[in-house]
Amino acid sequence: MPTSAAPTPGESGTNWFTTGRFGMFVHFGIYSGAARHEWVQTNERLSDADYAQYFENFEPDLFNAAEIARAAKNAGMEYVVLTTKHHDGFALWNTAQSDFNSVRACGRDLVAEFVTAMRAEGLRVGFYHSLLDWHHPDFTVDWNHPRRDDANATELNAGRDMARYRAFLHAQMRELLTGYGQIDYLFFDFTYPETKQGWVGKSAEDWDAAGLLALCRELQPGVTVNDRLGIPGDFVTPEQYQPTEPLMQDGEPVVWEACQTTNGSWGYDRDNDNHKSADLLIRMLADSVSMGGKMLLNIGPNGRGAVDPRDARLLAEIGEWMRLHGRAITGAGHAPHTPPREGVYTLRDDRLYLHLFSWPMGFVHLPNLAGRVRYARFLHDGSWIKMSVSDPEQQALVLQPAGQQAGTLTLALPVRRPDVAMPVIELLLH
Repeated sequence: MPTSAAPTPGESGTNWFTTGRFGMFVHFGIYSGAARHEWVQTNERLSDADYAQYFENFEPDLFNAAEIARAAKNAGMEYVVLTTKHHDGFALWNTAQSDFNSVRACGRDLVAEFVTAMRAEGLRVGFYHSLLDWHHPDFTVDWNHPRRDDANATELNAGRDMARYRAFLHAQMRELLTGYGQIDYLFFDFTYPETKQGWVGKSAEDWDAAGLLALCRELQPGVTVNDRLGIPGDFVTPEQYQPTEPLMQDGEPVVWEACQTTNGSWGYDRDNDNHKSADLLIRMLADSVSMGGKMLLNIGPNGRGAVDPRDARLLAEIGEWMRLHGRAITGAGHAPHTPPREGVYTLRDDRLYLHLFSWPMGFVHLPNLAGRVRYARFLHDGSWIKMSVSDPEQQALVLQPAGQQAGTLTLALPVRRPDVAMPVIELLLH
């Protein structure tokens, strides 16, 4: 569980991580050329020799970090997180610890390009770094390893030494945290101590998680670190699902970030057409913020490094919505009010935002807000919305909003839904 406290519900706070509610995840590596999921090596039990073809033919001539940064900025995102190394062990920078890196493969330090581009757009810089490394000769075979089903699998760990691997892991992190200036965010992935199929997984001790976290704090005192080292971090990371209520620990709000994909795959998956709609992703974003959380939305550039056109279209659609509605997301948070059945609330200072997941006929009724709202308007165009408080003595009359409890504020809405991905009503509070 995290060690940092969540902001007070409804207050925007001053920490960038709690005000910046929307970020981009970028999964890119030699698996992008394989084009069938970032776990392709282990999913298909590929040997190092089988997998080497993707290293030898890695040509990311269309990887343009500046274009990715602009796409993130235009989508209303505040920060971007790049996979510096995924589970296959391939590093996107000029690491001195291994030849299995992008400079050897294509002559480019993609981490350096990424950091420069993000800073040019005023975006916070985040690094994803896998704790696993299937390429390293000392990383022991376990139930996630590509060679777990080899005929001689039980013999493969002879001579492998996790102490040497730990030294390698820490040395690579030292490179990343000293070679690229200020790093704002670290997403480690992941700890799995369970035993499966007769194989023991990896626990916090395998990484020397405490020592690794201390190294991060020493080299980058202001960095925000996730919870996947196997010890408490600064925030928790629900993956590919949405919580249904604010996350709490011992009665206190927990800082959390839902990491989500556009189509269920993190790395480029050419034949995957299961893309979510922009409308759904926008609802997921608003839903996360309404519960005090954040959303980190992934894209997986293709084998040449270009953003998939389907992802580009989604980002553009989200960006158009965020252009009009961003203040209901960025700097907003959980609201201590019960929302109507049609949607959720977010709160930013003295402004309450109603995100309408469904469009009601004629009226929307807001419990316990009578007398607490001084003005109501649509956020997309600033147009005024009529407010009223139902008179219980008149509720039996035909054509009057009926059945509402005392204290209910009623908003009169047009029959036709506004032409935006998701309408938002801005309520200015007394």
